[in-house]
Amino acid sequence: MTYGFVNQLFNQINLKNLRGDVFGGLTAAIVSLPMALAFGVASGAGAEAGLYGAICVGLFASLFGGTPTLISEPTGPMTVVMTAVLTSLVASHPENGLAMAFTVVMIAGLFQILLGLLKLGRYITMMPYSVISGFMSGIGIILIILQFGPMLGQPSVSGGVLNNLLAIPQFIKNLSVAELSISLTALLALFFIPRRIAKVVPPQLIVLVLGTTIALLLFGDNLRLVGPISLGIPDFYLPYFTADQVTTMLIDGMVLGTLGCIDALLTAVIADSLTRNEHNSNKELIGQGIGNLASGFIGGLPGAGATMGTVVNIQTGARTALSGIVRAAVLLVVVAFASGLASNIPLAILAAIAVKVGLSILDWSFLKRAHRVSTSATLIMYLVIALTVLVDLMVAVGLGVFIANIITIDKLSRLQAQRNMQVISDVDDNISLDSEEKKILEKNRGDIALLYFSGPLIFGMSRALARERNSLNAFRKILIDLTDVPTLDTTMVLALENTIQDAVQGGKLVTTVCSNTNRHTSLHEFLESNQIPKFTSRIEALTWLADKEI
Repeated sequence: MTYGFVNQLFNQINLKNLRGDVFGGLTAAIVSLPMALAFGVASGAGAEAGLYGAICVGLFASLFGGTPTLISEPTGPMTVVMTAVLTSLVASHPENGLAMAFTVVMIAGLFQILLGLLKLGRYITMMPYSVISGFMSGIGIILIILQFGPMLGQPSVSGGVLNNLLAIPQFIKNLSVAELSISLTALLALFFIPRRIAKVVPPQLIVLVLGTTIALLLFGDNLRLVGPISLGIPDFYLPYFTADQVTTMLIDGMVLGTLGCIDALLTAVIADSLTRNEHNSNKELIGQGIGNLASGFIGGLPGAGATMGTVVNIQTGARTALSGIVRAAVLLVVVAFASGLASNIPLAILAAIAVKVGLSILDWSFLKRAHRVSTSATLIMYLVIALTVLVDLMVAVGLGVFIANIITIDKLSRLQAQRNMQVISDVDDNISLDSEEKKILEKNRGDIALLYFSGPLIFGMSRALARERNSLNAFRKILIDLTDVPTLDTTMVLALENTIQDAVQGGKLVTTVCSNTNRHTSLHEFLESNQIPKFTSRIEALTWLADKEI
């Protein structure tokens, strides 16, 4: 009983793969360090916020999550949203903006825990790929644009993407040749470090160590550095709201939480494909939520499942959540004993690392072939990219999902109307009729119309039904057959009621057949209130119609 409870509460942790988990966690920590510093600086919260986030989210997600090998830390998408939240709140509330921003992180964590407790994990990633591709690529573009200033030796401009784009002429006018040279060299190195070396040492760490050493030797005091990192016992941030910002903070928290859910669960799927295991989506959301709740409390960046760290972790032998715990412990040791070294890292190098991450986030494979897959999917993807970059992530995802779903429903409705709705007046139509039914239809050809439905009927079918009304005008007697309809939505119920009313008012004799009278309760109530006969077998209904005189 106790073991079962512990197994339910915690992630998969054991010592059966000790060597692989320790080595995997150590390697993942090496990969995480430069990314955490880069994202911390890029967000505006400081390098220490990136490190605290990497430790806190990684530790708690590993302890309580549902994917044994998932590595969680600040990611590009989460950093982009956090940057916008932090900039906005600090600008509107200079004294308490930072505390409010970390409160948003806590809200995101609570929202993720709620989604996990409600067992909504498997629905989070159920959105069209064109939308996922669009907002991920849009986030990648935002992350790149925000690094234009640091790469040119200037601080990023507050106010989001548009302000940074408008500031490019000013960046160029005041550019630092030294820092631009360092950024470009670091970026080229990230792309062209040989794979055989990259397999042994992460390129980000190579660039961070060698790039910093060379840059300091060549340019010395002419560089903007990370500066002193106040690590140790972190400051604790209690939730802080103001009346004028509470709604905005709640919405920002839900956006951040939803993005973290999508990011984590997509990475969990990648981990499953590499380990041949199956993650627990709901448990993973709870673990991610606990991690973000704790991270916000100590002033850390929000995080999610990180693809790069997860893949490295698995490829170096990790198989249980012990690897994530080891990774957090290694980062904690680095924070405790080597934080002074991190203060000398040039911002230009961290900007190059962030640009490389942004380029990696872009969905190049789909961007290259989207126009061959589907014109509508391509247009949706570019619309979501534009809205993500220029307007808002939630607007982009919401509108993208809405348009994609409407297009899909329209296609399914057209296909369903062709296959699952037929007006039958003779025995030549493509429907299975027994000999007695064929005789009745043949004898009453031109008099009885059988309106046959099959499969689930959704609201998109209502337009097709409206179009069929004209073809029913030629008949005096109509049988509506719902025998093979498992489900009928409200819109279709109303459409059928209108069809029946129009037919009755036109002097026609109408009846229905449905083998399960409890299946469509509201429709049957309508039939009873309007004294429309109904049968449970098609032959009975056809016989009744054939014998009935109008």
